Amino acid sequence: MGYAGSSSLTIAARHIFDGTDMRGPGSVRISQGRVESITLGEGETCASIHLPADAILAPGFIDIQVNGGGGVLLNEHPTEAGVRRIVEAHRERGTTGCLPTLITDRTKVIERLAAVAASCVNIPGVLGFHLEGPALNRSRKGIHPEAEIRVPDRRDVAAIKSFGSHGRSVVTLAPECVPASMIDELIEAGLRIAAGHSEASAAEIGRAAERGVSGVTHLFNAMSQLQAREPGLVGATLADDRLFAGIICDGIHVDPVALRVAFRCKGRDRLMLVTDAMPLVGTQLLQFILQGRQVTLRENRLTGPDGTLAGAHLSMIEAVRNAVALLEIPLADALIMASRTPAAFLGLEFELGRIAPGYRADFVAFNANFEIVGTWIGGVGSMDSASEVSRRGSMSST
Repeated sequence: MGYAGSSSLTIAARHIFDGTDMRGPGSVRISQGRVESITLGEGETCASIHLPADAILAPGFIDIQVNGGGGVLLNEHPTEAGVRRIVEAHRERGTTGCLPTLITDRTKVIERLAAVAASCVNIPGVLGFHLEGPALNRSRKGIHPEAEIRVPDRRDVAAIKSFGSHGRSVVTLAPECVPASMIDELIEAGLRIAAGHSEASAAEIGRAAERGVSGVTHLFNAMSQLQAREPGLVGATLADDRLFAGIICDGIHVDPVALRVAFRCKGRDRLMLVTDAMPLVGTQLLQFILQGRQVTLRENRLTGPDGTLAGAHLSMIEAVRNAVALLEIPLADALIMASRTPAAFLGLEFELGRIAPGYRADFVAFNANFEIVGTWIGGVGSMDSASEVSRRGSMSST
């Protein structure tokens, strides 16, 4: 994560969401890849970029669960080129920081990704990696291949632990399926642990949280549910403020009523928008192969041959738009769930998720129709944002 812009830049906008409040008009001055200052009020005539009048400048979106994009599935392409294509596809949709996600697979695939992880975290937009599996509960496997679900052996553990040195990486596991000492070992290696694909009881999740498990992967999906006498992983998550929870806000994975319940219980500071995106994002394709099984996109729903949901066809800007509509919350809350909260989960709350002096200049600009106008990572605009926004902005009054 050492990339940064080398020159100064000033972005003027009528609407600036600084990570807490909607402000503006004003301008943000960037120097050496970080926010130098924010000036409110009209009059920034010398700005490098003037955003269109209806555009909102906000902290860039952070997605902690990205399986693929741009036609690439990380499991099939655990390479620097594969990671770069995934990140590019999601950056076009407002994501300026993500964790490319490897679902349950063979040891050699984990090792292949581990071998390139150090170089991949220098790719703008890569904050680390997410290993979803292989230590899952078979009864809650979802689309994960049952044959590869396992308690990690020492070779697996060595490969998984190596990700602790590369950015802010996450491991999803079922706490009831691994020795407690393994959780300790992974946390000591610098990894964040999320509970998911789990049949754990509320008591088991409580004990896991005591050991340092701090996240929950795609709340409500592939986990023990809330019941009167056994709250399960869902109930434990809703009740425990120590736990951050990712949620797929596509209107398919979680009913809008359940979305609103989760928001009331967890709030914008513990509930995170995630995409769980698959490789069709950013393409016109309708099918792909996931570990030998065909996955088909129909009516925005991705399913395997038996009808099991297989990730989501979702981008972060769509998740933000959906959150406003389905959770019935202010845009500011949705933007916090897409940036500030995942930054806090990753321990980057003093680096990302706000537009404030000293913070890294990772921004997204989008218009009233939730269309991306531009993105910046470390003050560097995406290929079409810096030049194209300047051109479009010069045609509008700001």
